[in-house]
Amino acid sequence: MKASTSALRELGAFIVIGLAIGAVLFLANCSGPTGVSAPPSMVAEPAAAETAADSQSGRAATSKSFTNQRPGLGTGWGDEVRSSLANTRFTRASNKPIGGIATIYYNDRDGVEAMAGRYKNKTGAFQSAADGTVEWAIKSGWGYPDHYMAGSRRYVVGKKGKEYSIFVRNQSEGRLEVVLSVDGLDVMDGKGASFKKRGYIIEPGESLEVEGFRTSYDTLAAFKFSGVSTSYSNLRHNTTRDVGVIGLAVFAEKGRGPWRWSRDEIKSRDSARPFAEAPPRTVW
Repeated sequence: MKASTSALRELGAFIVIGLAIGAVLFLANCSGPTGVSAPPSMVAEPAAAETAADSQSGRAATSKSFTNQRPGLGTGWGDEVRSSLANTRFTRASNKPIGGIATIYYNDRDGVEAMAGRYKNKTGAFQSAADGTVEWAIKSGWGYPDHYMAGSRRYVVGKKGKEYSIFVRNQSEGRLEVVLSVDGLDVMDGKGASFKKRGYIIEPGESLEVEGFRTSYDTLAAFKFSGVSTSYSNLRHNTTRDVGVIGLAVFAEKGRGPWRWSRDEIKSRDSARPFAEAPPRTVW
């Protein structure tokens, strides 16, 4: 009887242990693994019937990730700058800018090296544009950053965290309207750039320094070299398509050409004939 009782006790102990192990395994399967990442081959794919919102969210996340990885510089929204503005009448002589649109590309030093390549030449900060009616440059701090030419393209080396401005000087004999863009955005309103928009007026022989995006008639938000992901274009408009370029379009005033001696007038003078008719033959 004693042996039989001992055997029963051992059997009961095994049953209790077995039940305990079964309970632990059951609870583990219900709660799922904790603190263990699934191997790559086990990562779940999106359901085939994902919604349009899910798809849009995925594209936005991918776009944001790509933007964060882009190297080089953009233009950020800097400190407030006092700058008063007054209206004046100006009628354009033509809807087409003089000499087309002028551009300056900017980046950090590594970016300029990559973009301009080996065959670039360091040049002066001020360069002629719009058929010589203006000269312009990028200014930063107390001086001018390095400017380079590579073929017909012009590059400026910026430094992240530094503010900069666009300096334009009227070299002509008439008033000019100057429309400027940064990263594809108009400097007057920070929205999409178009030379159909109105710009700044510069008197003959005078200069203009634009320090930022205009926020009111009295204030600007300073141009500041920043990362691409922290550029104003990305943060405000969710695009970095045109980051890294500064544009200039110049317009003459109707009835007041930029030059007293225009090209047409010079051409007319150069083609003036000494005789209205061909001279008669000389008879010997």
